[in-house]
Amino acid sequence: MAVINLKDLRAALPRHARLIGLDPGAKLIGVALSDVTLMLASPYGALKRGKLSANAAEITAIAKKEGAGGIVVGLPLSMDGSMGPAAQAAKDWARSLSEATGMDVALFDERLSSAAVNRMLVAEADLTRAKRAVAVDRAAAAYMLQAALDASRP
Repeated sequence: MAVINLKDLRAALPRHARLIGLDPGAKLIGVALSDVTLMLASPYGALKRGKLSANAAEITAIAKKEGAGGIVVGLPLSMDGSMGPAAQAAKDWARSLSEATGMDVALFDERLSSAAVNRMLVAEADLTRAKRAVAVDRAAAAYMLQAALDASRP
């Protein structure tokens, strides 16, 4: 499998297959899931970041359980759109994840997704910092996946 263009990933999905959205952080990987119509992304959970083989097995299990046919990984580009060290690390991780899961992966710009989610959780949900930390990873993955679904809509 490979890292491919988002529109190509969406076009190659079998009918009613979902997409998994991943927001890889240093400690946790936020996980989101699309609906079968590829219109709506929802937070799914968070995985503890560990060895690639263990994370790939967890993601593969989610894909099988939920009927997902592809993965969208958040790409943390620099504010000017350039590829910094974090973006290169995410790109390398996505390539390795594709090989380990046997699923195609697309990358999608996730600049400011965590900041936007944090602002929303503070303003709308009035959550404490501790409660926000738990929710932000999966919500950021859903925010990024929703943007990817909207951007790739035919």
